[in-house]
Amino acid sequence: MRLSDPLAPVRYLDVVLVVLAAPFVILLGLPVLGYGVAAAIWIFQRVAEVLLDRQAGRAQLKGAIGLKFASMLGRTWLVGIAIIAVGLLAERQDGFTAAVVCLAAYTVHLATQLILRPLESKRA
Repeated sequence: MRLSDPLAPVRYLDVVLVVLAAPFVILLGLPVLGYGVAAAIWIFQRVAEVLLDRQAGRAQLKGAIGLKFASMLGRTWLVGIAIIAVGLLAERQDGFTAAVVCLAAYTVHLATQLILRPLESKRA
């Protein structure tokens, strides 16, 4: 990502929404532990995605495909394990909250990727 990326607010809309949901989670009395774990793991995996995408962009085609595939699988497992762990180690409601937060964030992330992909190919 360039520093002057005009699409950055849309590109990271999922992270923004996860962070902005914090006051509502607290005010509504929803499980804060589940939200906190989900928010932390979602932001962590998004940072990892950006870093691995940059590395894949510098790699040869075969290596880039392998790195992107491993990144997708690894990040998915990381989020899944975090959801299960918080559900088992804390209350079931915490696990459910973590799952809902990650599902909502993933839905927004997927939608923005689908919207931005054609725009990025036209810019390149």
